[in-house]
Amino acid sequence: MTKTARAVEAEFEVLGKEKVKNDDAFIAFVTRLMDEIFRIPGTRIRFGLDPLIGLIPGFGAWGSALVSLVLIVLCSRRRVPRIVLAHMGVNVLINAVLDAVPVVGDTISIFYRSNSKNYDLLLKHAGTAQHSTRGDWIFLITLLSIVSFFLMIMLVGVITVAVWLYHHLNMIGWPAGQPGS
Repeated sequence: MTKTARAVEAEFEVLGKEKVKNDDAFIAFVTRLMDEIFRIPGTRIRFGLDPLIGLIPGFGAWGSALVSLVLIVLCSRRRVPRIVLAHMGVNVLINAVLDAVPVVGDTISIFYRSNSKNYDLLLKHAGTAQHSTRGDWIFLITLLSIVSFFLMIMLVGVITVAVWLYHHLNMIGWPAGQPGS
């Protein structure tokens, strides 16, 4: 074992994680940051930046999903089978849909933890696929395009609702003192 690998294992032991073998330290770090870095005092409930980012109107679900998509790309480089990458994509899509529902969806997202689910899939399946072929890359690009398409639809929906609210609230003279249309 190299000196760097021992340092990574020691770092994860300090953070309370079990020893990690043959994994990408960056994926592990981002997963922990997004899903498990904080603990609600007096409980065993952990959460990360994912539900907090999700609270940002219009950007939260999209930004959180973008981080998760980057992790999927990194997982694809670890020779994870295509069906597992598809499973990871579905996890990200479910989390993005949850994050799109203000407050309630972000609360549910605390318990769903798509990045942790995907990291567990990585640990279980890394290196089990054959070397990447052109078909693997086409599959990955198609998967990322589909997830991105749905995220763009969500973003357009948020913008549409914001514009609609702005126009209708402006028509009734809100905020107070503003002239109506």
